[in-house]
Amino acid sequence: MIGDRIETNISGGLDVPLPKMYPVKVSFDTTALDDIEDAVRTEFQRNDIGSSIKPGASIAVGCGSRGIANMALVAKTAVAEIKKRGAHPFIFPAMGSHGGATVEGQTAVLAGYGITAETMGCPIRATMETVQLSSLKDGTPVFIDQYASAADGIVLINRIKPHTTFRGVIESGIVKMMSIGMGKIKAATCYHQQGMDIFGELLPKVANVIMEERPFLFGIGLLENALDQTAIIEAIPPETLIERETKLQAISKQMIGKLFFEEIDVLIIDEMGKNISGAGFDPNITGRNHRDVGHWDGPAIKRIVVLDLTRETKGNATGLGVADVITMKLYRQIDIDSTYANVITSAYLDGAAIPIIMNTAMEAVQLAVKTSIRVKEGFCRIVRIKNTLELSEIMVSEPMIEEVESHPQMQVQGAARPLQIDE
Repeated sequence: MIGDRIETNISGGLDVPLPKMYPVKVSFDTTALDDIEDAVRTEFQRNDIGSSIKPGASIAVGCGSRGIANMALVAKTAVAEIKKRGAHPFIFPAMGSHGGATVEGQTAVLAGYGITAETMGCPIRATMETVQLSSLKDGTPVFIDQYASAADGIVLINRIKPHTTFRGVIESGIVKMMSIGMGKIKAATCYHQQGMDIFGELLPKVANVIMEERPFLFGIGLLENALDQTAIIEAIPPETLIERETKLQAISKQMIGKLFFEEIDVLIIDEMGKNISGAGFDPNITGRNHRDVGHWDGPAIKRIVVLDLTRETKGNATGLGVADVITMKLYRQIDIDSTYANVITSAYLDGAAIPIIMNTAMEAVQLAVKTSIRVKEGFCRIVRIKNTLELSEIMVSEPMIEEVESHPQMQVQGAARPLQIDE
């Protein structure tokens, strides 16, 4: 049993020399929309979008569990536009097994993003019940949210971005929300058991069945720049969903942030959570994924230290097992029920493995430095970030400064200072 403190005999102790850290500004493409509401309204003015909403129709608007910039504002504006055309919208959670795979949990996730009946001006209808539609040719069943299935029209809102565990021309976006998010834990469990390595082929097939058998009107795809700002909002009708999401997926991969280093000895991540990434911290940034997932683009990192969970993740620590060292503070916040529900559904069980726990954040960093092999004392290559979404301001250790100064997208912002961590 893990008590309040861990007392371990560490040869030589943890009093290891740490290099000084420099604040560094990282520049990315910061193209962003100035007026989110106007961008959404403009999409509804398109004939192929606005005309799909019929007066008197009930419209199910699906929202997910990711932390998406301006999500509540986009949803609220979409609801208003649907009402303007005489239809009756309601919002439903389209998030698979997230939120502990319960009605209360998924409703709470939406509320945490500011999506409630009061703020949206329409009902929130949450259920874990599904309707099974027909099956794929190989017998794979297709599921859909019970309320969405009965609606006269379905609209889905989601960010289009690289996924954290599989590669394909379509990864995380409208198609994945339609096939897994709307199918609740039943669909999530069924498809994950087939292996996420085939998701690039499987999910579009499932989505095509849903679009054939239910009135999917359009998706609202959101793309974000490296500063977590909304850069593109585009409504996509069913006829062009697969083709258009493929193109937007390629664009999104060019827009995400990066760590511009080939090798890092210790990466310190201040916080992780489901609102940051489906994997807690994004493998597209760290280059590190589950044990049975192949090499991911990114720096070669010897040790990853995670200091805390975000408030918004509500204890869901999915992806924790990819780290090497965590703090006692983080460990004490883990909600085992919601974490296990998410990880077991994904079938990547190492995502819930508990890394080495240290009593304090400084001890966690010191242990990571001490156990980084082939690193001379005082010359550890350390990078510190807030999370994998916010990469424009980072801290970099002294041995890496030459690389910073020679890179066109990085600039030192001040004098060196000792590594300081607020416990």
